[in-house]
Amino acid sequence: MSELRIYFGAAPGVGKTYAMLGEAHRRLERGTDVVVGFVETHERARTDQLLDGLEVVPRRSVTHQGRVFEEMDLDAVLARAPEVVLVDELAHTNAPGSANAKRWQDIQVLLDAGIEVVSTLNVQHLESVNDVVERITGVRQQETVPDEVVRSAQQLELIDITPEALRRRLAHGNVYPARRIDAALGNYFRPGNLTALRELALLWVADQVDVALQRYRAEQQITDTWEARERVVVAVTGGLETETLIRRASRIAVRAGAELLVLHILRGDGLAGASPHAVAEIRGLARHLGATFHTVVGDDVPDAMLDFARGVNATQLVVGTSRRSRFARLFDEGIGATVVQRSGPIDVHMVTHAEANRRWRLRAERSALVLSRRVTGWVAAVVLPVLVTVAGVLLAPHLSLSTDAVGFFLVIVTVTLIGGLGPALFAAVFCGVLLNFFFTPPLHTLSVDETENMVTLVVMVFVAVLVALVVDRAARRTVQATEARTEAALLTSYARTVLTSSRPVDRLLEKVRENFGLLSVALLERRDGEWHRVACAGASPCDGPDDADTDVAVTPDVHLALRGRALPADARGVLETVAGQALLALRQQRMAAETAEARRTAATNELRTALLSAVGHDLRTPLTAVKAAAGSLRAPDLSLSAQDSAELLADIEESADRLSAIIDNLLDSSRLATGAVRPRLRAVTYDEVVARALAGLDGQAAVAVDVDEALPAVRADVGLLERVVANVVDNALRHGWPGRTDAVPPAEPPIAIRASAHDDRVELRVVDHGRGLPKGAAEKLFAPFQRLGDSTSGIGLGMSVAKGFMDAMDGTIGTEDTPGGGLTVVLSLPVDGSVQA
Repeated sequence: MSELRIYFGAAPGVGKTYAMLGEAHRRLERGTDVVVGFVETHERARTDQLLDGLEVVPRRSVTHQGRVFEEMDLDAVLARAPEVVLVDELAHTNAPGSANAKRWQDIQVLLDAGIEVVSTLNVQHLESVNDVVERITGVRQQETVPDEVVRSAQQLELIDITPEALRRRLAHGNVYPARRIDAALGNYFRPGNLTALRELALLWVADQVDVALQRYRAEQQITDTWEARERVVVAVTGGLETETLIRRASRIAVRAGAELLVLHILRGDGLAGASPHAVAEIRGLARHLGATFHTVVGDDVPDAMLDFARGVNATQLVVGTSRRSRFARLFDEGIGATVVQRSGPIDVHMVTHAEANRRWRLRAERSALVLSRRVTGWVAAVVLPVLVTVAGVLLAPHLSLSTDAVGFFLVIVTVTLIGGLGPALFAAVFCGVLLNFFFTPPLHTLSVDETENMVTLVVMVFVAVLVALVVDRAARRTVQATEARTEAALLTSYARTVLTSSRPVDRLLEKVRENFGLLSVALLERRDGEWHRVACAGASPCDGPDDADTDVAVTPDVHLALRGRALPADARGVLETVAGQALLALRQQRMAAETAEARRTAATNELRTALLSAVGHDLRTPLTAVKAAAGSLRAPDLSLSAQDSAELLADIEESADRLSAIIDNLLDSSRLATGAVRPRLRAVTYDEVVARALAGLDGQAAVAVDVDEALPAVRADVGLLERVVANVVDNALRHGWPGRTDAVPPAEPPIAIRASAHDDRVELRVVDHGRGLPKGAAEKLFAPFQRLGDSTSGIGLGMSVAKGFMDAMDGTIGTEDTPGGGLTVVLSLPVDGSVQA
């Protein structure tokens, strides 16, 4: 089979076809037999020029449903049998009636015939990323090609260009005809879309490089670890290895482009030993690396860890290797091994660190009588006395009875320290029997001749009990200290949430739900004898205290209701504190709302002052002009010509129109502020609205209208939409045209109105080539009483009213920079569904 070469890009216009034709000329100069099977230039002049000098195989015409389609003539190319053939648009769908449904299938036929093929492809046409591209761009690609077809290419060359450069190329007319430029810039070719598509293309090509590298390493017997580009959870203890684990997990996440979550589980064993200072350092490191920090309370650490990972849809889990010694792992494999066994589809990374296998390190879990420790104690209670007995029998000529007794005392103390009271009593009795049988005269009998030997046996039991009691008390104190530390860590976390969160109540309840593994947490308040849910987190929150699995009363009228499982009594202390913090946070939130309301009142007063100031200036100016003109006309001693009288009457009419426009905007602004705007929505087309809006404006000659009558109708209020268009165009005429509206317009109108459809919306663009907006001033454009430096006319309500009307019609209004300088205002409205049906 011959070679397939693909020029791969992120979007149309990056230069794939141009690069392919350039390669064809280079091969032609080297004497290679190259022909063009099918190349689509899309009316791009520079691409058309590269076709000169290349042999082009004539296309074949296919008629389907009365339409004629041009396709590559596969049979003609096979008959010509060149060395290399250029076939553009790999994912193209052939017209019905063709030999193959897809162009990539035609290319497969050419490759089987021994012809080398050079083709092009955009990333959005890959089958594996089709759904991702739809979420990014909002456009579902109908033409796709299987990934394995592209992977089979012997050469895959990425044609890359920055989004800014591609948009400039598009604005200059080098990609699409002029009629499609504005719609493309505002929809598919938005900077965010292009950046995301570029990243997809780069990552996909990088994956292919990794595949090639893996193939090479397999051939060279080099092993490699693959990491998925998904969500990564790293579980940490707060010990010395924590930083190593987090940084290792961060590298995994960065290489995979994944989100990193740092998980700390609170309980009384190996993952609960971190001090508040250590937890604060972990939180700071996580923030520095761009990760999020989470705390979960759980009795079973592996289950809590995996439940959290499944809850956040993680597919990778990073844990450290066990600190347990080999002997300890005989009785308890450790958290890491348990997680691996229970992880299911979640990949588990076991990371080695310097603290692994520190056998004699004092740890919190040694202080609590957990199951593994009790089992070890019972084993030691059986094994150690036997070992001491064997040693005593073998060394009998060299040892006395007192030495043997000391050995058994040491065994009893050791077993007591390991396993507690039960194994200690067993070891005491067992050691006493062995000491009596093997070392106390008469030997090999259980009888005791001397009183002191009986005292020795009793002391053994007494010592075992005393030491066991001390160990048990120490274990209980350790558990209590661990629980206190866990409670302190939780309360510290909750206090930080109340102090730092913008919505403290909601975030606090969410943390409680997450920490205790609950279905929902709700804060209830009783008003007028009925319970009201003030805030909640999770699904199916309680409507009253009686619905809760656990109910915590803050005050008689405020309760914390938890649903999901009944919590133990020792958790109520934390919950009562949390409930008190929630009440304080609620009061704080209400005070913040009252403060915000006070600020809004102050802003309203400020707005009223601005209104009075603006009205005082802008109403007085046209009124003064009207009065002056009328006074001149009525003056008996003033002789005016017919032309002078006409000019004064025109000034009166113009000033009256200005007054009318100002009053209309003031009334509209007032209606919007009081919520009195009730749009009557119906199907309407942009072309009729634009025509009516322009009819009442001066300077129409400065506006070029390019609105296709065939565009879908939008759902809008005709009157409101007309006012919006009129205000936007009037703003463009005032600020987007350096000259006066009554000046003689240039040969090419400086203001353009264009419309285009995109998915289920139709957009109208008012484009000017004026001075544009200063950086960061886009939001101020739609604020009332904002004239952005122009204080000569108007009260700055036109664009504010336009935004209010668009919001009322479920539309949007925004701004874009006009390529080459200027401002473009974009009006977007939904397509009317009744017209589509």
